[in-house]
Amino acid sequence: MNFTWMAWTLPTALFFVTILIFLLGMSVWEYFAPGGSPRIGILRFETTRGDRLFISLLGAAFIQLAWLGLVGPNLWWALGLAVVYAIGVFRFV
Repeated sequence: MNFTWMAWTLPTALFFVTILIFLLGMSVWEYFAPGGSPRIGILRFETTRGDRLFISLLGAAFIQLAWLGLVGPNLWWALGLAVVYAIGVFRFV
């Protein structure tokens, strides 16, 4: 199959592999500790681990896009900011 339209670069492949690892890790976590440990955080509604992962990934995408639009193509600082954001989401949301 010809996947040249996707522009498969190393960062693109790492991005998708990382999301796959997150999903597999969450599946294993759910297998050993079922229920998703629902809790009510600063958003004042109940969230599970899967909800917090989704919020983290969505926020990271917006952080990366905003960084691209406002700063430029060097995304390492945006990645660090997205990791800090994800830690905050899993801790407080």
